[in-house]
Amino acid sequence: MTPLLITLLIVAGIALLIVIGYLNNVVESNKLERARLKIELADRLRRCGEITETFPGQLMTPALKLLLTRLELNLNQRRLALDKHNREIQARISELQGLIALGDGIPVNNPPGPIQTEARAKDVRFLLEALHSQVVRASQEGFLPTNEAKYWVKEIRHILVLLHIEFFNNLGQHALQQNQPGQARLAFERGVQYLRKQPDPVLYREQLDYMDKLLARANAMVLSQNQPTEDEVNPLTEGLKSDTEEDWKKKVIYD
Repeated sequence: MTPLLITLLIVAGIALLIVIGYLNNVVESNKLERARLKIELADRLRRCGEITETFPGQLMTPALKLLLTRLELNLNQRRLALDKHNREIQARISELQGLIALGDGIPVNNPPGPIQTEARAKDVRFLLEALHSQVVRASQEGFLPTNEAKYWVKEIRHILVLLHIEFFNNLGQHALQQNQPGQARLAFERGVQYLRKQPDPVLYREQLDYMDKLLARANAMVLSQNQPTEDEVNPLTEGLKSDTEEDWKKKVIYD
């Protein structure tokens, strides 16, 4: 065996080791990427399911339900591509396809959930933020057309406004029921200010007028409560009575 042949064999061996190392690295990278993608899809699916199941019924529409079902279907189809023999995923895909085939007739079973506390309002706002993230991501991945994604981003903002309207209204109405017009006035003031800050105030003109009337009513109740009655005794009414008596006495003397 000549020195040249030995050199060539050594070089070939080194090259083979490099190729084997590279292929092993590619295989490991693919495994890690598949595992990462499975975890990511499962997490997105969990968030999508949370929105679908817990979103308040008064804010859920058939169109929104249909969108969430389509997003869930897309995520499950991608999961199936990574786990082709998973019968659970296959069954869920068939179920989702059946729901999507109903179109606007898709059932909306979410129970109404009045927004009566700030904590609840924040929970629903977080759901809307999660929905916004799902829509943007689906658009970036090419699942949702750009125009449709833009429509839903706008619609999510609209639902957020409706959420605030309901919250401030419920907060103020509850305060009125508890005979706390001052708290009611504060709630309605916040509602009016929020609506006036909207970029398209004409869209919410009816709600703004309604909130303005509630604010005026609460303000009138506050003023009424603060106005002393004839029989009520306080330093101010006592002072007024004294001044009146003194004026009467002076008038009698000078007359």
